[in-house]
Amino acid sequence: MKSGTITIGTRASKLALWQAEYIASALKEQHSCTVALKKMTTKGDKILDAPLAKIGGKGLFTKELEQAMLSGEIDLAVHSLKDMPVEIPEGLVIGAITARLDPGDAFVSTQYASLEDLPQGARVGTSSLRRRAQLLAVRPDLLLDDLRGNVNTRLEKLDAGEFDAIVLAAAGLKRLGLGARIRSILPRAMMLPAVGQGALAVECRADDTEILSAVAFLRDADMTAAATAERAFLRRVEGGCQIPVGVYAEMSEGGLLHVSAMIASVDGRRVCRSQMTGTPAQAAQMGDALAGELLDAGGRDILKEIGITV
Repeated sequence: MKSGTITIGTRASKLALWQAEYIASALKEQHSCTVALKKMTTKGDKILDAPLAKIGGKGLFTKELEQAMLSGEIDLAVHSLKDMPVEIPEGLVIGAITARLDPGDAFVSTQYASLEDLPQGARVGTSSLRRRAQLLAVRPDLLLDDLRGNVNTRLEKLDAGEFDAIVLAAAGLKRLGLGARIRSILPRAMMLPAVGQGALAVECRADDTEILSAVAFLRDADMTAAATAERAFLRRVEGGCQIPVGVYAEMSEGGLLHVSAMIASVDGRRVCRSQMTGTPAQAAQMGDALAGELLDAGGRDILKEIGITV
């Protein structure tokens, strides 16, 4: 166990701080150690007037934290797993993936109880191409507008009447004590989540054996297997925030891993979807194979249209 103070790097948003404090509390309880938080601002926090797809995707929320880790300024960083690129900088590793809180996408509205209740041409806020494609697949009449900023900022824009509804990660709302704002959870048969949605990732230096040992108790075996499959899928399809793909893996009661995935055109008119079941040991193989199957079933052509060659 590391002697002295463990320094956790975190973004300064309320949700990021909740996540960092959650890990800090767990470390203190487990090891009776001293933990400090270092707040940092990432490029993704600074650029709020453009969709993530146009300014670089997931790494925008992790790069500054990773640089601070590599320089020794912080010992570890806590991320939403869905914000982490599949390629991690040399010298860093994911030391632990926590259990999932809720992988779902939440429908939030001040007037309407569900997606089905929205009137024709309703305005819905989301900056995610994944959400956009899957929403348009079932409701092509909707007007989808970009929505950036932290959770509270997005809710304020909804409350101010800028949108009829917005779609947010259910886990983030619940962690912030805002679960009452959820009107409904979009069913996974219609809306597959982002890779790792609902889980936290603890990133550390690969050679820091003390920290790796200290965070080991945070690892959830089922979620680690699920994340392995989901991230293998994303790696195969070259995925970041900027492409409309969804994938979700979960353990069954029988100990098998079930993986569902989709690749869709941005307008939602074409959706390639499939699923696969196997053992946790086959997680990476299944994610990769499922990606290959969907690419061959039309996904490659869809991605080519938005400038991604796989």
